[in-house]
Amino acid sequence: MIDVEDLIALVRNYNPRTNVDLIRRAYAYGLAMHEGQFRKSGEPYFTHPVAVAAILTEQRLDDATLITALLHDTIEDTRSTYSDITAQFGAEVAELVDGVTKLTNLQLSSTESQQAENFRKLFMAMSKDLRVILVKLADRLHNMRTIKSMRAEKQAQKARETMEIYAPLAGRMGMQWMREELEDLSFKVLNPDARNSIIRRFLTLQRESGDVVHKITADIRNELEKVQIEATVYGRAKKPYSIWRKMQEKDLAFSRLSDIYGFRIICDSLPDCYRILGVIHQRWRAVPGRFKDYISQPKNNGYRSIHTTVSGRDGKRVEVQIRTREMHEVAEAGVAAHWAYREGVRAQNPFAVDPGKWINSLTERFGEGDHDEFLEHVKLEMYSDQVFCFTPKGDVVQLPRGATPLDYAYSIHTRIGNSCVSAKVDGIRVPLWTRLKNGQSVEIITAEGQRPQSSWIDIVTTGRAKAAIRKSLREEDRGRFIKLGQELARAAFDHVGKKATEKALRTAAKMLGLNDEQDMLARLGSAELTARRVVEALYPELARADLDVVDASRPVLGLQDDQAFRRAPCCQPVPGERIVGITYRGKGIVAHAIDCPALAEFEEQTERWVDLSWHAGRHAAVHTISFELTIANDAGVLGRICTLIGEQKANISDLRFTDRKPDFYRLVIDVDLRDVEHLHMVMTALEAETDVAQVSRHRDLARKP
Repeated sequence: MIDVEDLIALVRNYNPRTNVDLIRRAYAYGLAMHEGQFRKSGEPYFTHPVAVAAILTEQRLDDATLITALLHDTIEDTRSTYSDITAQFGAEVAELVDGVTKLTNLQLSSTESQQAENFRKLFMAMSKDLRVILVKLADRLHNMRTIKSMRAEKQAQKARETMEIYAPLAGRMGMQWMREELEDLSFKVLNPDARNSIIRRFLTLQRESGDVVHKITADIRNELEKVQIEATVYGRAKKPYSIWRKMQEKDLAFSRLSDIYGFRIICDSLPDCYRILGVIHQRWRAVPGRFKDYISQPKNNGYRSIHTTVSGRDGKRVEVQIRTREMHEVAEAGVAAHWAYREGVRAQNPFAVDPGKWINSLTERFGEGDHDEFLEHVKLEMYSDQVFCFTPKGDVVQLPRGATPLDYAYSIHTRIGNSCVSAKVDGIRVPLWTRLKNGQSVEIITAEGQRPQSSWIDIVTTGRAKAAIRKSLREEDRGRFIKLGQELARAAFDHVGKKATEKALRTAAKMLGLNDEQDMLARLGSAELTARRVVEALYPELARADLDVVDASRPVLGLQDDQAFRRAPCCQPVPGERIVGITYRGKGIVAHAIDCPALAEFEEQTERWVDLSWHAGRHAAVHTISFELTIANDAGVLGRICTLIGEQKANISDLRFTDRKPDFYRLVIDVDLRDVEHLHMVMTALEAETDVAQVSRHRDLARKP
């Protein structure tokens, strides 16, 4: 474990004015809080927070961030509380530690809707203070470096989560070195054979051709010395995962890959960058289409550099990056460069991006749509590379890689996108599905009366364009849906002997939480809402009386008379959910939810599958569902939750605590429900409760039939 004095020495290297006493106190506090705790490897647990702090010193971060790293697991895993940390280290550190704790509790690789909501929380945490994410990324990096001590399945889960979420996030924040290391560490877990194969091929290549990196680095230095340009030249082989991804994307064998080496030239001034570019292109032949000028067109995270690919020794392609020292600092630290210290004061780097503006640029296009749309926008905006195109007037438009003229049109203005009929790229008319490339000039041709087509959804790639097209299509269909909804409502109300008056519809819309009766009728016509639900909002007893009562002992269709039936305890399906039956010797038929992971073991045993469906009608509230809740540890919270469930006409049949912490409890509650609609009513009521941090269905595969 890194000693406190060694850690302070790391900080003093870039911040001589660091508050040494505060860091010593934080170190001692964290050590005391984690005393007796050990990592899976057997090391004292506090080795981990200290290692996270050391990683952050490499980015020259401030004292508050380093102290947060030392304490980041105290609220989660020890008796320490928010108020304790506030009293000893101040409100700023307490807020940061609390933010990291909340991020740790997010299940980012959960179901789509939960993942979308957690991404919202992720961005909210980032918008409050981006240092929370910096600590979390360093935390994940150290965990990935020491992942071998975990169980194999846990390693795979963490590696997938890192590959899908944390590595792209680090890249989007400009910390490319961290992205590459996270990807490669995940690759080592998820596909060790492929990684080892690439490493072996590298070693073979070095034996056959010698140290190519050293030779090319020397060649570049010689060329720069000839024109008397002072610069530092670095060269390296690309990471195994980067090479493997390129092999997959281009469907090439390792022997056919060319640009597996990268070189970086760091100089003193902006003019030198372009002088060096000229020197490189005069000495080696540039590869067409592989030039990017991120100095004149920087990325949102502040990244500036010139990228070019040239044919080096023996015709091998090599990528060369050229940038100034200040640009290099931002390229290494990304958005974190905003907090970097040098000689005890905050570094004034003109290229460092303000974190608040960066967050706004990332989230400004995320509307208030549903979870699926939000998640789609996040992934599109966060994980994609970019292309730069020109307007006819010479302005630059930045788009994700793979964008089309339609994406370009919507990025200019929604009205331009909606009325687009064709496009010209570099003066030539092209189809709307054409993929744009860097440096192209795009002109959009519009026409009055043109409306978005449903096929456009599959053409565009940006979240903004998809959202605008969906909105336009919904508005176009709205009138037709309202008319259909009026007829459906009239028929449904007539069926129970009532009239669908304007006042009745307005009242029903209000009780359903909708804007007005027009909104309700549109949803009714588009099948987003059922007519029974509308009638039930006003006349619940009439609507339910119209349904037959289902026999609780035989609630499904598809059984033979002599077949016994029960619900699978692992997935606990309820009426309204798609189910499938599996025959078990001596147990009859067990109904599983169609998405139950337990079904995977029966894929090759099709003779055991039985087609089942729930009876239509009113089901008794006898179907037990387990909910997993994280709630605030405060007086009266549990009582309010039990009352909320009771108000939804649901009975609690069991309750057990799974984790108790000073600030929160985790518990599993068994509730008897009628159907999937009843399930959603209970979950919605719980999610709306302020003191409920998280609620989800508890599915336990260990309880398989």
